[in-house]
Amino acid sequence: MTDKSRKTVKKNAGLAEQVGAKAARKLKAQRNATPGVWSGLGVMGLVGWSVVVPTLLGAALGLWLDRRYPGGRTWTLALLMAGLTLGCLNAWHWVSKEDQAMREEQENDDE
Repeated sequence: MTDKSRKTVKKNAGLAEQVGAKAARKLKAQRNATPGVWSGLGVMGLVGWSVVVPTLLGAALGLWLDRRYPGGRTWTLALLMAGLTLGCLNAWHWVSKEDQAMREEQENDDE
């Protein structure tokens, strides 16, 4: 081999290492991306809707039952509270599941 071809091989090997290192940094940054403001707002919206929808459905069903079967008991208040409880439990379950997934991902990244 000539001296010129050795320099070319070294230069190509150095370039390949640089490209590989840059690709590895990009992949690591994508895995460890910090969530932005919009991501946080999206999570808050999702948790909010998971509470609001069962609450409103319970209230609507209670209003319908109160109109259909009038009596001494109010179905609206009872089903509103049941919907709120169900929604809060749903949100709590979803948030704890997401937290567990984030912790497992963090442990996998540490290894």
